[in-house]
Amino acid sequence: MSFHASSTSHAHATTISNDSFNSLLDSSTLCCISGLLLLSLISLAFVFHLRLKSRNSHHLQRFNSLWTVRFLLVSFITLWALNELFRLSFFRRKYLFPIISSLTLKQQTSFCKFHIVFSLGFYEPGFLITQLFLVNVSIQKKTPRSSWAIAFVLANCFPVLFLQILFVFFSGTQLPLPEFFLTSSVVSKSDDVLLCEYPLMSSIIFGAFGIWYLIGFSLSCFKVVNVVINKGLRLRIYALAFVVLIMLPIQILFLGLSVLWGPEEVLYASIAFLVFGTTLVIAAVGEGILVIKPIVDSLAAGEDALPPCAPRGQTVSEEQQKPRPTLEGTSIQL
Repeated sequence: MSFHASSTSHAHATTISNDSFNSLLDSSTLCCISGLLLLSLISLAFVFHLRLKSRNSHHLQRFNSLWTVRFLLVSFITLWALNELFRLSFFRRKYLFPIISSLTLKQQTSFCKFHIVFSLGFYEPGFLITQLFLVNVSIQKKTPRSSWAIAFVLANCFPVLFLQILFVFFSGTQLPLPEFFLTSSVVSKSDDVLLCEYPLMSSIIFGAFGIWYLIGFSLSCFKVVNVVINKGLRLRIYALAFVVLIMLPIQILFLGLSVLWGPEEVLYASIAFLVFGTTLVIAAVGEGILVIKPIVDSLAAGEDALPPCAPRGQTVSEEQQKPRPTLEGTSIQL
């Protein structure tokens, strides 16, 4: 009898320990999301500052041509960060379910399904493709229209999004697959709350996209490095390539391994946090290298290109006859 009581007490203590560790990871995730949202807000401030500045400066208009694409990149990253909140059970339990408490557990599974479809099918592929577009366009002499950039991103995201919707919401048209291929959520044993998990089929679809993306991204970075002469730009390309080529394969690996454990287990929570963390690093580095730094360089180049004030006694005609510094032929896209 005492042995049974001690076993029960040990199991209860283990459950409390696991719940505390999972809560710590959820709190860390929430802090990281807040930090990324702050970085996105700063990035948007830079984008609109350059947009307003270019209206009064002819020299900045060429650099401002990609503002829509950079805005699209920051928007995808912001939406991805907000979407990650739906994965956190405590966030749903504390902020969402009190508002919509009439939902049954079966209806609540849609939160996890929407999270997986949008995270692995649209938002993350969206900002990855936008990064690839910005790398490719950095060495082009003529900047394409923003409508072409949007079409390029959507065309590359649509196949992944379609497959994710098909397998997550329609169970792969009822294919005879094991349950872990399609399950996106389970009910917690400790309380009546749904815990999200990554279906193996969704991980496979995203993994296939990731392999295709890594090949295209590697070729693009290699092409840019061979063209760019400036050492600073080379270092930025190397840094961006290093982060993407390391973090994205790690994320795909962890996504595949996550099916080996249940969402209530410590190992699963750790792997889910690492999946989130690798994506967070790619997003943060992408905003820094492809949004903030190029705009800072553009503003600095624009200031250098402005003519100095004419000294006293110098006529306007003399000032106009002087050759002025120009940004023509300078490309600061990265």
